[in-house]
Amino acid sequence: MPIELTLVQKIAVWALPVLFAITVHEASHGYVARLLGDRTAEAAGRLSLNPLRHIDPVGTVLVPVLLLALGGFLFGWAKPVPVNFRNLRHPRRDMAVVAIAGPLSNFAMAIGWALLLKIALGAAVTEGLWLGLRYMAVAGILINLVLMVLNLLPLPPLDGGRVLNGLVSEPVARRLDRIEPYGLVILVVLMATGVLGQILQWPLALAQFVVLSLVGLPAASNF
Repeated sequence: MPIELTLVQKIAVWALPVLFAITVHEASHGYVARLLGDRTAEAAGRLSLNPLRHIDPVGTVLVPVLLLALGGFLFGWAKPVPVNFRNLRHPRRDMAVVAIAGPLSNFAMAIGWALLLKIALGAAVTEGLWLGLRYMAVAGILINLVLMVLNLLPLPPLDGGRVLNGLVSEPVARRLDRIEPYGLVILVVLMATGVLGQILQWPLALAQFVVLSLVGLPAASNF
């Protein structure tokens, strides 16, 4: 974004993209789980696009605001949608499908925000509503691609870890299950040491190139 925004402006720009990105990501897990035979999320009232059903006060509000204020790597999380893999028709395979639904929803939303960005840029207005929409669209692309790439890391309990669990043999899957209790600790350490940013740098750049190319926008433009 070419103009330096105040913290209040940043919150105004990022609030909706973050809420939508996290809410649709979690709801996607629940909807796909229901299609595959598990109604746990539906029974818990979590099969909804209402952000209030999914907000985690720390992961959805506090952490993103603090990261915006500090100018650091922006990410967040919602309350995980409950899925009982035992109810799935093919537990290991279907759990991988349920897991990949979240990142795929973020990819779809990034394309949607990219289309909005194209419309805003086409308006050729550098102030007012169109400028706000342009900034919000850029934020929507970024947060969705960050969530997509981050969640695709093959580290339990991230979605990528669950996908990997469904692809490997059962003995290997059991070893991965032992890592899960420490997965978030590993993730925080990687983020604090700057290693996470290095890991995500090229996948994020590639994902952004793909999304912008799909809507006919040049990847190297200064938005």
